Amino acid sequence: MAHCNRRNFLKAAAIAAGTAAVGGLNLSAAPAKRAATDFVTLGNSGVKVTRLAFGTGTFGGRVQRELGQDQFNRLVRHAYDSGIRFFETADAYRGMPEMLGIALKGIPRDSYRLMTKFRLNTQEDPKETIDRFRRELQSEYVDILLLHCVRSATWNSDYERLRDVFSEVKQKKVIVAHGASCHGLLPLRAFPGNKWLDVALMRVNHKGVKMDSLQTRDTNDLGDVNEVFTHVAEVHKQGTGVLGMKLIGEGQFTNEEDREAAMKKVLSSGVVDATTIGFKSPAEIDESIARMNRLLNA
Repeated sequence: MAHCNRRNFLKAAAIAAGTAAVGGLNLSAAPAKRAATDFVTLGNSGVKVTRLAFGTGTFGGRVQRELGQDQFNRLVRHAYDSGIRFFETADAYRGMPEMLGIALKGIPRDSYRLMTKFRLNTQEDPKETIDRFRRELQSEYVDILLLHCVRSATWNSDYERLRDVFSEVKQKKVIVAHGASCHGLLPLRAFPGNKWLDVALMRVNHKGVKMDSLQTRDTNDLGDVNEVFTHVAEVHKQGTGVLGMKLIGEGQFTNEEDREAAMKKVLSSGVVDATTIGFKSPAEIDESIARMNRLLNA
């Protein structure tokens, strides 16, 4: 009798399994969850970064700089231990590339990605400047190098020499990918169709705070959210990796409702591959990871 019961049980289990797999579908398998700390590929660049990056440029890096090296080290290590493996800085963020290089020292270089930005008004030899970046970051190579803060409609031709240098050092594997960060609708309108852009860093949130307008310098004017996202979608469609910044409105979104709405707007757009946020505390890192994880799977 026991043997019969066992045989019937196994038969029923097999039928149930077959039913669940009808049409090649495993109906019992839960959909894979997405996370802020997943590695995603930036367009056709081949560079894989975590969806959430640790930014070091809040108010030109002042917020992170004022933490001091020891506290900044702890913050970077908290981000790394929490799964963030994408760190970004810029030559214009005084002292921050060096502080970031110190904070990451001893961590396996192939386990994280670095992005920095080239100051456009520098008088240094571009190749020497890039070598300085590597020394400051204590890295043999940089994953992403951007023209920092392009503002004119003619930026592509204005910085042709720099673009040629970036392309040359990319061939030598000193950098893996190149691109530009955008400040203004005039330069943004020239991003679609530009195939030199492996990666584009663009200002995105739900309100237009610190986003692109027709002003040629940064002001308190609200940016045009609809036009920005239209161009972002065009840039994404052409295979350029899209990074979003200003999700916290450069610190102006002090209530959770705005931070929630901004991240929801960016994630639901489907045209932003990864985002960077400037952090000053472990609590901010934890909040952003938890919020992104929840919204990605809502």
